[in-house]
Amino acid sequence: MINVERIAALEGHQNPIYSVENSVNANAVYTAGNDKGIVEWDLENFTPKVVFPVKSSVYALYTLKEQQLLAVGERSGQLTIADPELRKAALISTHHKKPIFEITSIKRKNELLAASEDGTVSVWDLNNFTFLYNFNVSADTVRCIAVNRDETLAAFGCKDNLIQIYSLDDYSLQHTLTAHTMPITSLQFSPDGKQLLSGARDARLNIWDTADFTLQESIVAHLFSIYDIEFHPSLPYFATASRDKSIKIWSSETFKLRKNISREKGMDAHMLSVNKIAWEPNKGHLISVSDDKLVMVWDIQANV
Repeated sequence: MINVERIAALEGHQNPIYSVENSVNANAVYTAGNDKGIVEWDLENFTPKVVFPVKSSVYALYTLKEQQLLAVGERSGQLTIADPELRKAALISTHHKKPIFEITSIKRKNELLAASEDGTVSVWDLNNFTFLYNFNVSADTVRCIAVNRDETLAAFGCKDNLIQIYSLDDYSLQHTLTAHTMPITSLQFSPDGKQLLSGARDARLNIWDTADFTLQESIVAHLFSIYDIEFHPSLPYFATASRDKSIKIWSSETFKLRKNISREKGMDAHMLSVNKIAWEPNKGHLISVSDDKLVMVWDIQANV
């Protein structure tokens, strides 16, 4: 049994919100979208603070916890790595000329990856914030990235319906996964590394066995695109967010649906597409952002 309570609906953004990421500070998150600034929300008193301005829509946020920095990917293709407290940039790059949709890091190599609409992934040295190289993944957009637990593999989700699996030792292609029939919009490795979960515009949630990357199960999980997949930091379930305005909670052991958070189920949920979600690690709250310009905070209690 899962009980869900919406504990806050935060107003402040004037346009759709595309990204949410845990802050370098405890009990806080960053949000950004089609506004001209990145906002930090204090989750104790639910107050906003503009961290720093941006020139175009923000599609990707990624917190570098060890360095206490925030990486930002914009619609313009600009990549910024900045100290959000000092509002000082360590890197501002226009290497990409098309939007950046996802950013992540490889901690064992101290490298940053940025995926772009130009079909490439750029690699950056976090020791001195310099460009190392980029490699072509797709003839079209690379929309999302997932890195496995031991940082040996990265999965890239592409607009051409393919998932490309690369070695993180030398960035060589290892596998190409082909089950989805529409562009890939979300990816996540399970915490134990045994499965890769993928979501796409075909509304399917696919579960892949990472031993050989065979398809274990394919679930019609939503009505429209699945925009995000996020595992709970400690409990055996995960959440999916969709263009169909819903958030769904699933068992990570059986992959069965446990809860549908939506207005259709009588909940005071988002009215438009849910674009991104994040688990706040201290209290386990789920944070969601939407085209409806709201940041929602959910208390989710489960008997597991």
